[in-house]
Amino acid sequence: MTGPAVPFREIVLKVHSRCDLACDHCYVYEHADQSWRTRPKAISDHVVSRTARRLAEHARTHALPSVTVILHGGEPLLAGPARLRRVCEEFTSALAGIAELDLRIHTNGLQLSPRYLDLFDEFDVKVGISLDGDRAANDRHRRYADGRSSHPLVLKAVELLRQDRYRHLDLGLLCTVDIANDPVAVLDALTGLEPPLIDFLLPHATWDEPPPRPGGSPTAYAEWLLTIFDRWQEQGRPVPVRLFSSVLSTLSGGPSLTESLGLAPTDLVVVETDGQLEQVDSLKSAYEGAAATGFDVFTHSFDEVAAHPGVRARQLGLAGVSETCRRCPVVRSCGGGLYTHRYRTGGGFDNPSVYCADLAALIRGIEDRTAAATESSAVRDPYELLAAQQDLTRTLLAALHDGLGGSGGEVWESAWALAAELEADPAGQEGLDLVLAHPYTRTWLLDALEAVRAGRPVHGPPVERLAATVAAAAVHAGLDLAVPVVHRDGRLFLPTLGEVRIGGAGETGTAVVRAEREGFAVRAEGVAVLHIARGAGESSRWSPVRRLAVAGPVRVADGPVPVPVLDDLDPYRSCFDTPAAERLSPQAADAWSASLAAAWELLAETVPEQAAEAAAVLTTFTPLAVFTPLTTFTPLAGGPPVQAGRHGYGALGIAAAGDAQALAMALLRGFRRAKLRALAEAADLYASDGSWDHRMPWQEEGEEPVPFSRLLSETYERVGLGLFAPQFLAGVPQALDLIEEAAETTVDGKQLLAAMRKEINGTHGTSGRNGRKTATESAAVR
Repeated sequence: MTGPAVPFREIVLKVHSRCDLACDHCYVYEHADQSWRTRPKAISDHVVSRTARRLAEHARTHALPSVTVILHGGEPLLAGPARLRRVCEEFTSALAGIAELDLRIHTNGLQLSPRYLDLFDEFDVKVGISLDGDRAANDRHRRYADGRSSHPLVLKAVELLRQDRYRHLDLGLLCTVDIANDPVAVLDALTGLEPPLIDFLLPHATWDEPPPRPGGSPTAYAEWLLTIFDRWQEQGRPVPVRLFSSVLSTLSGGPSLTESLGLAPTDLVVVETDGQLEQVDSLKSAYEGAAATGFDVFTHSFDEVAAHPGVRARQLGLAGVSETCRRCPVVRSCGGGLYTHRYRTGGGFDNPSVYCADLAALIRGIEDRTAAATESSAVRDPYELLAAQQDLTRTLLAALHDGLGGSGGEVWESAWALAAELEADPAGQEGLDLVLAHPYTRTWLLDALEAVRAGRPVHGPPVERLAATVAAAAVHAGLDLAVPVVHRDGRLFLPTLGEVRIGGAGETGTAVVRAEREGFAVRAEGVAVLHIARGAGESSRWSPVRRLAVAGPVRVADGPVPVPVLDDLDPYRSCFDTPAAERLSPQAADAWSASLAAAWELLAETVPEQAAEAAAVLTTFTPLAVFTPLTTFTPLAGGPPVQAGRHGYGALGIAAAGDAQALAMALLRGFRRAKLRALAEAADLYASDGSWDHRMPWQEEGEEPVPFSRLLSETYERVGLGLFAPQFLAGVPQALDLIEEAAETTVDGKQLLAAMRKEINGTHGTSGRNGRKTATESAAVR
């Protein structure tokens, strides 16, 4: 087993090894491991003290910011208030100044009283209670040894915990699933108590002792839970349900929220009443001694336990599940199921869960029921994607303001206040949106944030850019707002507008920019006022950002096509793999514009839908310094003459001009690449990239498999190019099937997959899964 051991962040401390109930489904007393019989009933002060010191040592070694200690049993309240106080005091003292302590207790609630809750309030001990639903459901298993019902006393405990003075201690309810119970009645009973959380647990079972299935259905537990899910949805999700929240999180690319699902490594260790250190105690359901490590708190550190082979086996993520599970598309959500549930004599834990069919049906059922509601609108709608990108830019700007924390000085604070003035006016807000949407605004923000997060000083141009942004926005809005802007080396750049030359090289100062009826004025000390007319051309004092006539043949249904610019002035335009070119001569700019116009017209004729979307998005083109002859360009190989750099959505760097056909393909590829990156910023299209390798259908023999991100990006580019030049569709239907069956694909990734299938639907007989080419047809396209 390779890689460092995962430190423990959660300790289950068995403070009492006996119980006041006789639940017939209890893994401690009723399953394979009966070691409880030889353990002390209550934990000793010596074990408590040694455990607290071991945990403090572990937290200090690994610089853990927080640790959780769960008081458990048996029934932990049987330890009594005095002993529980001793536990709380020892751990609070040991962890003081080392790590934040999160104390919890899990109880059946029968002994709960104000005396206990006042103690828990003193030490902020959160309380979770086991309750299996209504009385009929709870009494099916949770009874006293003489058969009496425990339900009334449990409800009394829940009501006590709901009192205002104790409500902050309430962790919620834990319910063990029994498919013999009425699922709707169970959920209604639990939600009626208004807990902060409900957690459903599958009953512990193995392949040797499988769970009961009265009707014989291999997915009976999934059907029961999905009935609860439907009722929960119908109720408006009144209470968080950890099991459902975990599935929804992993489907969207997020983490698992429970040990029983997902691929996150275990970080839990159990301390028994005698000080023995064990693995998670659900393993007691597998066989006698399954949870044992042979270690104890007196002679062993937690680091030694973390290195135990049994513990490490549950820290391997994807590598720790069976081969069958590794190939399953839902493994990222189910994680192979709870480790205990995989056990089979002869095969150990190298098996799928005994609930495998249930977990798959549950995950797919939740996905089918929620996909439309959880999908990002940015994947469906190009204009929503633009809005999401604008939101992201504004979020980054706010983050930079917070990160500077006043260190930007008067220059920044003054510009920030003026930006607030602009925002108060609808026209000003529109002008600010226009400048913030400029792709190189994002480059500036990302560069400045990197410096802040690295602890480097941020001053000069990165701080001064905000004022230039506000000034340009005010000019666009036509608002009479005086904005001081720093100029350096006699040059003052206004994003989206152009560059004003105020003085000579080496001269630095402050100029005031103010909008006028037909343009704007620039006033600087010792220099005559400059009046720049709207649409003014090149002069000795003014270089405009030039407009390009490349989108003339294209119309966008939702409004006019924005006129793209040739930006060879912005200081932040050098964000491509190739350096940006210096300012083009008017003749070079005209030739460059003509090449783009010819390529764009070809795109509009051949792929009008893509051309229309690209016209609404691609606002900025920047010439690159290295010229790439288009005669050597291959759209899916080699150094592209069109590049998508490190900036906001809407810019491309171009290192070539000339041949319209080749440039059109290069533009199309650049647009697809830029859009996929923008989508990945706005939505989680995949998760766990690199955990699996994939062979793309168009790879040559001997080529290495690739991670999912590359499979997706190349397929997305080929779909776009294939609509322009059909030969690029070779292998695309097969690649779409690979993406659909991959474990990395999230809900939004599947939404993008559906969009790609729709794009190629009916194109040369290929329509994805419902209309694949034959191998002969694919070869013909090749």
